[in-house]
Amino acid sequence: MTDRREQPRGHGWGSLGVALVLALAVVLFAISARTSGGVDARQPQDLAGLAEVEAARVAELEQQVAVLQAEIEALTDVEPEPLSPADAELLEATAVAAGRRAVAGPGVVVRLWDAEPVRNLPSWVTNDDLVVHQQDLEAVINALWAGGAEAMTLQGERVIATSAFRCVGNVLRLHGRIYSPPYEVRAIGDPEELLEALEDSPGVQAYLQYAEVLGLGWQADEADLLELPAYQGEPELAHARLPDGVALTGR
Repeated sequence: MTDRREQPRGHGWGSLGVALVLALAVVLFAISARTSGGVDARQPQDLAGLAEVEAARVAELEQQVAVLQAEIEALTDVEPEPLSPADAELLEATAVAAGRRAVAGPGVVVRLWDAEPVRNLPSWVTNDDLVVHQQDLEAVINALWAGGAEAMTLQGERVIATSAFRCVGNVLRLHGRIYSPPYEVRAIGDPEELLEALEDSPGVQAYLQYAEVLGLGWQADEADLLELPAYQGEPELAHARLPDGVALTGR
């Protein structure tokens, strides 16, 4: 029978415990070394200093806000001089021309839409010929301005001097929005003069010739009363400037 002497217990666990203690000490030393950056390093061990710096920054910003608020109040407290009747009328006319006022009056409504592809069409016709293009809308809008239009909308958006629209395929981009046909232009002015301007426009007449052959949509009607909204966005103005190296005389 083999003599199995009892081995001492706890010797293996003791070695493992020492190793864990040493590993923990190494980790603690590493953390201490990494967090010794000081106040400038914005480390967590200096929360009081960080709070003091941020409090000073907030106080400085509050002081700037107070100064600006005082300037605003000083400007708004100034009573504007009353405008003369002529100046008031000019100011109102300018606001209307800039699209900053909602307006109402007689005018015309012009609608354009794409042709239906299911037709017996000539062999030279492509899908691109069956849609309303940017130049078609430009021809209508320019003709209406030339006919004395006082205000205008495209797809319900007020058209102003800085308005720009682009047609991509059969969709229209205007003032950051996308529209699909049918397209509708509303213009306030003398209806007879506006319709006559459309008839005299070469671009509009070219569109009407295509419309007759391809089935593109066209409708122009007089309106006794149109109500056009004001322009809601902010105009993005740019100005001309001389190129670098060019004198004011152009030489």
